[in-house]
Amino acid sequence: MIRITVANQKGGVGKTTTAINLATALAAIGWRVLLVDLDPQGNASTGLGVTRDQRLRSSYDVLIGEATVVETVVATRVPRLDLVPATVDLSGAEIELVDLSHRTERLSRALAEVPDDRWDVCLVDCPPSLGLLTLNALVAAQQLLVPLQSEFFALEGLSQLLQTVERVRQGINPSLEILGVVLTMFDRRNNLSQQVAEDVRACLGPVVFHTVVPRNVRLSEAPSHGLPALIYDLKCPGSEAYVRLAREVMGRLARLKEAEAA
Repeated sequence: MIRITVANQKGGVGKTTTAINLATALAAIGWRVLLVDLDPQGNASTGLGVTRDQRLRSSYDVLIGEATVVETVVATRVPRLDLVPATVDLSGAEIELVDLSHRTERLSRALAEVPDDRWDVCLVDCPPSLGLLTLNALVAAQQLLVPLQSEFFALEGLSQLLQTVERVRQGINPSLEILGVVLTMFDRRNNLSQQVAEDVRACLGPVVFHTVVPRNVRLSEAPSHGLPALIYDLKCPGSEAYVRLAREVMGRLARLKEAEAA
């Protein structure tokens, strides 16, 4: 199972929207997908239509060792897409994890127990911080996908995230790689968005995905209906962008597999 963490410590950059719609797009092309909601706000769970009543067990129970990943899984409305939901209990997890052994490896160990043939890919949606929850996601991942808002402060904080990734790579998870950076909330009418995109590509080069996710009202509306945008309105520009992003992600993963085989 390929494990991809979707992270950026800056809030409001389209992290959860990216996790939900990328997971949906991968499921639509036939992959068996697991989405782990590791954000105490539980927006990924709500955005996939999983109600509070359905969250009998959550990612919190997985982290503290009271349930396995398989025991917490909830089926979503999207065929082949399963969810480990989040509850407000996660808010206290940062404090509780401090006193537990292997506190940064709890999610990694839990995912390692999942049968190899259960899912093809696991996406982890993180909170907007670099605390123990995000560290657990980074330690558990093989690949990191970073949504980056196309605004003035986009590159601020990215260097901090990349430094954290390097520390995780050196200290705990040497196999962690950056799958790519995706520019989100892009406004073609705004010269600033274009300038930010050019600056990011100049700074990071080919690590930036070609696909750019535009500002789109349908992407904002979809979660209130408990649906991914790809199901709410497949033809909207936001949905079409995430389908293209899924193709790019698949292409990069395929090239990585070929490089490993060689």
